[in-house]
Amino acid sequence: MTTSAAALDQPKNRLDEKLKAGGPGKVGMAVFGIALVVGIGYAATQLLSDLAEVHPTSWMPFILLGIALFVALGFEFVNGFHDTANAVATVIYTHTLEPHVAVVWSGLWNFIGVLVSTGGVAFGIISLLPVELILQVGGGAGFAMVFALLTAAIIWNLGTWYFGLPSSSSHTLIGSVIGVGLANQLMAVHTATSGVDWKQASNIGRTLLISPLVGFVCAGLLLLTLRKVVKNKALYEAPVGTAPPPFYIRCLLLLTCTGVSFAHGSNDGQKGMGLIMLILIGTVPTAYALNHAVTAHESQDFIAVSAQAGDAIGRYATSDAIAGDGRAEVTAYVRSRKMEDTTLPGLRVLMGGVAHDMTIYKELRNVPATKTRNFRNDMYLIGEALRMMDKAHLPAIGPADADVLKNYRHHLDKATKFIPSWVKVAVAIALGLGTMIGWKRIVVTVGEKIGKEHLTYAQGAAAELTAMATIGAADAFGLPVSTTHVLSSGVAGTMAANHSGLQWATVRSLLMAWVLTLPVSILLSGSLFWLFSKIG
Repeated sequence: MTTSAAALDQPKNRLDEKLKAGGPGKVGMAVFGIALVVGIGYAATQLLSDLAEVHPTSWMPFILLGIALFVALGFEFVNGFHDTANAVATVIYTHTLEPHVAVVWSGLWNFIGVLVSTGGVAFGIISLLPVELILQVGGGAGFAMVFALLTAAIIWNLGTWYFGLPSSSSHTLIGSVIGVGLANQLMAVHTATSGVDWKQASNIGRTLLISPLVGFVCAGLLLLTLRKVVKNKALYEAPVGTAPPPFYIRCLLLLTCTGVSFAHGSNDGQKGMGLIMLILIGTVPTAYALNHAVTAHESQDFIAVSAQAGDAIGRYATSDAIAGDGRAEVTAYVRSRKMEDTTLPGLRVLMGGVAHDMTIYKELRNVPATKTRNFRNDMYLIGEALRMMDKAHLPAIGPADADVLKNYRHHLDKATKFIPSWVKVAVAIALGLGTMIGWKRIVVTVGEKIGKEHLTYAQGAAAELTAMATIGAADAFGLPVSTTHVLSSGVAGTMAANHSGLQWATVRSLLMAWVLTLPVSILLSGSLFWLFSKIG
């Protein structure tokens, strides 16, 4: 047996025993059990309080809400044991933490990451969906959309997890969104139905494609830099037996595990939040279509800003005012992304109508239940139209007017793009619970099957520092990124930089899973959308 093989196999039997026995432990289970009860109690209390405002004519909306929330939280549960396992692989295989402690610690920081997330990633993914499905999310097509993309994502994630392949939940969900968009377009080719926002999809796609390269290159370069700067040989050696690393190395690896777990929660946790908000808006719009936390003062600011924004848009209109409320003209633009002579006049009229209604209602919480959905849809349409105009740079708006419209969009987003605290708590619980239950398969792949030699302390730290920084930066810009891809490629990058060698059978399997994720999830979600639409 070679030295490198011995370094890998020496602690392996003991580690296998730990992994077999590894669970959250009695203390961990007790702590998480308390957090689980408190979290579920809080989420349930807040949900019931919100639903007290709703007076449906039947129980069907509540039944649909329960089923949809179960599926959405199921996706986050699978995401937890599928993706979060990457965060604990290095600390387990360097013996920095016992498996049961590492899992509980990672679950805790995933929980915290979800709670402090901004929501930018959530609504960035939602913007990929066809606009009419978002506007009609309470109808049969809207529910077919949500169930199709979530079911497709869960099926693929479970399949890759079963074979121990660290596939990307981000790729899976975005592929499912694209599949629904394509199916929506193909099913109604004669009605000018919209499909995928390909510009937004390409931006997200570039992020997902570049991130593994960033992980591979940056982790490798970081390892080489550490070798030049830090001369402590212990940092570049594989663990001996099951002894923990030196104290300062242990602190470093614990810090990186914490950072990756937190970043994963703040980024990946958002992907289910946006879909849960669509579910809530579709089933109980009275409670969730508009942000009732917007104050009366902010509502008055919105009215004033609306007048400024209307004047700004009017300066670029090339035709006279239109007949009607402008909704048809704005909807046509958002669907086709083609600027017509009637687009800007229609947008100005629609903006004026929303502002006029706000002067009557005074606050969003006062909007009548029968008008809530339409009021929210009008605000959403205006916001999407302004977003597309800004990206297309059409018309060429001056800096002063651009600032006015940016401020107006901020008010629109605050009213329509919000995430209640109980939704964050529910997602955090699902993600944390998933982390503690199904982590072992992916941990073994990352820790043992990527490189030919045992992971050293420096390799683990370099891979996780790179993942932490990459995911954190993506979260700041509201872009989804794959924790799986960044960390797995980071480990591979450190193995290459260390001349440790790669297990190409595993690498090929990983690459195959990564390549197949998008097309399979697109086909699966598109087929499910067609099926669910026919059933509905």
